Amino acid sequence: RFQATMAASSLALKSAVRLPARRFASHFTFQPSVAPASLGAEKTKMNLCQAVNNAMDIAMDTDKSALVFGEDVAFGGVFRCTVGLQGKYGKDRVFNTPLCEQGIAGFAIGVATIGSTAIAEIQFGDYIFPAYDQIVNEAAKYRYRSGGLFSCGGLTIRATCGAVGHGALYHSQSPEANFTHTPGLKIVVPRGPIQAKGLLLSCIRDPDPCIFLEPKVLYRQAVEEVPSGDYSIPIGKAEVIKQGKDVTMVAWGTQVHVVSEAAKMAEEKLGVSVEIIDLQSIQPWDEDCVSESVTKTGRLIISHEAPLNSGFGAEIASTIQKRCFLSLESPIERVCGWDTPFPHVYEPFYLPTVWRVFDAIKKTVKY
Repeated sequence: RFQATMAASSLALKSAVRLPARRFASHFTFQPSVAPASLGAEKTKMNLCQAVNNAMDIAMDTDKSALVFGEDVAFGGVFRCTVGLQGKYGKDRVFNTPLCEQGIAGFAIGVATIGSTAIAEIQFGDYIFPAYDQIVNEAAKYRYRSGGLFSCGGLTIRATCGAVGHGALYHSQSPEANFTHTPGLKIVVPRGPIQAKGLLLSCIRDPDPCIFLEPKVLYRQAVEEVPSGDYSIPIGKAEVIKQGKDVTMVAWGTQVHVVSEAAKMAEEKLGVSVEIIDLQSIQPWDEDCVSESVTKTGRLIISHEAPLNSGFGAEIASTIQKRCFLSLESPIERVCGWDTPFPHVYEPFYLPTVWRVFDAIKKTVKY
């Protein structure tokens, strides 16, 4: 009996040791991009966190009015995206704020309206909602309500987004669609370090207030050869990262890598050629790029981590249904998060995984 008890305990211990590895395992494989030659020949290996840091470094070096502030950014932030910036640019330009998102956004709007460049960090996208009123009722409307006399265009709000493997309901949400309902804001989500650097620099220098959402699961996992110099990637332009002829798949952020895996499986197992579009900018979004692709393939699948109901995929589906109605060979499919709070231990069941996307491909080509 003693030996049986010890054996059972040993098995339980081994299971307990193995569980975290499964629980924290990523649900995708990062697909690195190659930077076009037009962005510069000199490159440096960076992860997404380092690319974001490099973009802010360049912005502060080229714009003496640029300020970086937020909760804990002085020592580098909880994700270490601002490491070294205070030491280089001083406490007057890189500094901590109180733990008050509404205050961070309000201060950022004030700084931007007097002509400085504000780069504000909201530690988690889940906690951007206390600042929602400031962002959608003040930042987004400042130019309009003043008849163009005033603007807070020099405003970029950085925040994390998406699942990280164990974030649960307050650290895994994707809030991008909440802001697309408000004219006057631009919303951007990069899929990797190359895009993160170029798109963030574009946001910081854009004449409109921007929300830049960083998929936190990619901070360390996404590593690419990033152009070392100062470059930008246009806001509002999607990128076709894989050509195909049978199905168009649209995604952004982390989900680009999920649909890329599913596309590879579909080609190997089903002989289906999939075209993949990284939307990059959620508002404004590249309607022409998606429409041209769907006109060619006749099928569209949209995938994002945010819940299905009122997710930005619904706006894409509505627009493409109108523009490409006579070209569609099957109903537009959406593979998204469920309409529930983000779970903790059941996170793998919530996410729009490779297998869920693969099933959607099978469904749409067999319609």
